[in-house]
Amino acid sequence: MGLGAIDLNLLVALEALLEEKNVTHAGVRLSTSQSAMSGSLARLRRHFNDELLVRVGREYELTPLAERLLPVVQSSLHKAEEALSLTRHFDPSRSRQRFSVVMSDYVMTVFVEPLLRALAHEAPGIRIDFHPIVIGQLETETHLRCHDLMIVPLGYQLPGVSEAVMHDRFVCLVDPDNPRLVDGRLSLRDLAEMPHAACAVGKLTPADRQLETLGITPRVQVSTPGFNVLPFLVSGTDLVAVVPERLARRYEGFARCAVVPTPFPDVPLVEAMYWHHNRHADPAHRWLRETVRKVGASLDDPVVREIADEIAGADATHADRAFPELTTAS
Repeated sequence: MGLGAIDLNLLVALEALLEEKNVTHAGVRLSTSQSAMSGSLARLRRHFNDELLVRVGREYELTPLAERLLPVVQSSLHKAEEALSLTRHFDPSRSRQRFSVVMSDYVMTVFVEPLLRALAHEAPGIRIDFHPIVIGQLETETHLRCHDLMIVPLGYQLPGVSEAVMHDRFVCLVDPDNPRLVDGRLSLRDLAEMPHAACAVGKLTPADRQLETLGITPRVQVSTPGFNVLPFLVSGTDLVAVVPERLARRYEGFARCAVVPTPFPDVPLVEAMYWHHNRHADPAHRWLRETVRKVGASLDDPVVREIADEIAGADATHADRAFPELTTAS
């Protein structure tokens, strides 16, 4: 069936229905009545010869076909909006463009708030959809084509254009009453003997690599898919977690945990933005990159940046050492 044979506005309704999994909520999102949205769902069901949404108890769930459709529809609408908004000049104050950015839970925690403040001041009509890093999406350029930016640690070696935007270093998190904590410090022996709570990133983090170099293999007792839960796992237990400092400071007042220097020289973490080369010259994308660049610069500690840049430069020809073969969240 050719595109001329269907109403392409149904794609907008389809995205809302599949994301909301609720006819009423989809209607509110699109400022459309429930009856009109129900009509759209009926037309979509006839077109695909599939229920798309099925009731399970009091909720609706996507059918297997709908699960496959959702990312395709999201990507298609993003591309359509991108095509319709392209001009030789970009005015962020008037634009209603929609961007898609992939980042880890750690970056979302420390970077998104200042980024949104910058957008509210300069581009109130801009929308950014944030997506988590998913296993398997870093091996090819496919996801770089689907998203405007991916912010991941330097060393992932994605097949696109990259630029460092934020620097951090690793620290230890422990419960303040942990008996191993002496004068606000832990020893290398402590790290070797204590049970660890770790982010299950699939491969070694730079801090893990440093411990490995020192002959220490952390005894991981608990693992999580991201960094954000680790402060709460440490609280009230004998666990230790090695995490980026900015994230540790954000949770210092919420979780009962002490932020402790690592008992080895600072290990920097360099977060970089990656993008597909076909977006490089787009005025809107240039503006987005510049905004991300400014936010990153506003966060950076000059000392940490200097240390990180030195190590990143030394590892430029040995990317596996910069952040070795990571496949999930940073």
